[in-house]
Amino acid sequence: MRLKLIRAAGMNEAIARVRAELGTDALILATRRVADGVEITAALDPEEDAWPSAPAADAPRGEPGLAEALAWHGVPARLHPALLADPLEVALPEVLRFAALPLHAGDRPLLFAGPPGAGKTLTVARLATRLVMAGTVPVVVSADGRRAGGAEQLAAFTRLLGIDLLMAGHPVALSQIFGGRAGAAAGPCPALIDAPGCNPFDPAQLEELAAMASTADAEIVLVLPAGLHPDEAADLAAGFASLGTVLMVATRLDQARRLGGIVAATDAGGLALTEAGIGPGAADGLAAFTPELLAARLRTVADPPAGLLHGPAGALGAPLGAPLAAPPPQQPEPFAPPPFAPPAPLAMRAAAPRPVPPWPRMAAPSRGPDA
Repeated sequence: MRLKLIRAAGMNEAIARVRAELGTDALILATRRVADGVEITAALDPEEDAWPSAPAADAPRGEPGLAEALAWHGVPARLHPALLADPLEVALPEVLRFAALPLHAGDRPLLFAGPPGAGKTLTVARLATRLVMAGTVPVVVSADGRRAGGAEQLAAFTRLLGIDLLMAGHPVALSQIFGGRAGAAAGPCPALIDAPGCNPFDPAQLEELAAMASTADAEIVLVLPAGLHPDEAADLAAGFASLGTVLMVATRLDQARRLGGIVAATDAGGLALTEAGIGPGAADGLAAFTPELLAARLRTVADPPAGLLHGPAGALGAPLGAPLAAPPPQQPEPFAPPPFAPPAPLAMRAAAPRPVPPWPRMAAPSRGPDA
């Protein structure tokens, strides 16, 4: 640091000398009055003594608009840096897990569990349809004894497929079917078990589900619908993961626009994405959940339906980062009282004259002989 003491008759003259001798970057450290004017202590930092500037933070990488798309979908913010570091198809397998369902002969039975209404029965029916079309006859078991009509819905599919539906509403019944993996149904054919809806926050229901899985020596597969709030989906996945669940089927991708709940669930529970419900059909409504499929959906930012827009409706697959149309502010309509109308006058009907009866005539009094 270079210091300089400058005296002058006035302050303006002293500052001018500081600028002339040290330049405009000089710092004035102190000023004081002296007998012949003012005294200024100034300093100058040479370039070699300057503090090195902090390196600029790396700008978010990734394709344009992807960060906004991830935020729109509700993907947890802590996953954004890793997902933006590489092309999305490459980054997703590094952040999330993907796997195929074990549906080969000799694999453990699959017990499909999840919250009520998640689509477990339809998922079992779709997988059974896929296996039959591939020439494999699966063992299909309905363990849903709670929901009215649950077994009948699955039975309708198995009748069309020409296979039997086994009923097991209790762990004891499951033990009779899969007892020790020694039953004929447990070995050479894939086995699909439709479990009743389970609330993972209810310890009693979790214990019942664990008993079913243990009795059948089955692997639990979580079935979770898309479109849930990311925090809620993460809590549900963590609850089922406490039973050792490692596989997950995501349903209703054809009905949900935001997939942040699916990403949050698989991340929170450490689950592997296996299958995705992409349509209503039994034969073609289920597809392998691949990084390419998830990347394509995460890039899609959908506008609200046309009926909800005030103005031109956007396409279902709007470009990344495209702003969504906001409805104009609603102005309250002024209150206008209804116009006053006087009541209509009552119609007066003249009364018909009543006939006056003739007045009776009185006979004149007769006069006697003395009159």
